[in-house]
Amino acid sequence: MPDAAYEQGFRAAILDPTAETPAGLTSAFGGMPRKRFDVYRNNVTVSLTTALADIFPAVSRIVGEERFADLARLFVRAHPPESPLLFRYGENFAAFIEAFAPAATMPYLADVARLEHAWLTAYHAADAAPLAPEMLSAIPPEELPHAKFETHPATVLIRSQYAAVSIFNANREERERQRINAGIPENGLVTRPELAVRLTAVTGGDATFLHALMSGNTLAEAAEAAVVADTAFDLSAAIGLVLTSGAFVAVHVES
Repeated sequence: MPDAAYEQGFRAAILDPTAETPAGLTSAFGGMPRKRFDVYRNNVTVSLTTALADIFPAVSRIVGEERFADLARLFVRAHPPESPLLFRYGENFAAFIEAFAPAATMPYLADVARLEHAWLTAYHAADAAPLAPEMLSAIPPEELPHAKFETHPATVLIRSQYAAVSIFNANREERERQRINAGIPENGLVTRPELAVRLTAVTGGDATFLHALMSGNTLAEAAEAAVVADTAFDLSAAIGLVLTSGAFVAVHVES
């Protein structure tokens, strides 16, 4: 059985085309181990690059297939997968893009990648029934300010200084290009209350409100934070969003 040092060297060599064939490697079918290893190494890189393109189709369309493949190969070499489940791959792809100097001309790209990974995470999240309106109405009015909400397993809130949601929607599928003002901030609420993943753009005040609730703050604390962030914040509309978005599964008042 290979020791840990050998496994570590083999793993590193798989993703580095300049690395030597791991010492002691033999071929059960004869021939030169180097050639067979190079084929295997290339297949691994292509498979992971293809997986990233499937996970981040909007990013791929924005930068183009060829440039995306180059970017993905660099990421694969720097961040090999830690799970055999490929749908979990690319969790830190957005951070990689953010630190990648050539991507500085598209500062929104990392947030689009975050939305795409959040979409995939929501798709594979555990099932849970969304918060029913009667659960909220059952709380006495005087206790409502102290209410806390339990977030749905699929819920993710991505806050962006750019029009990440509009750019995501415009590039997620093959559709006609449209002009988007990328400098308009958009926050994306990703949920999956039933079987289909939803992406909803939310305003600054609503985003602050939802983020506060998802962080464990009470309804009153969340509303206060939202008003500070946006003086036009509408609490009634925000509660409506809580109930219709499927972002939460339960509400309770701590005794």
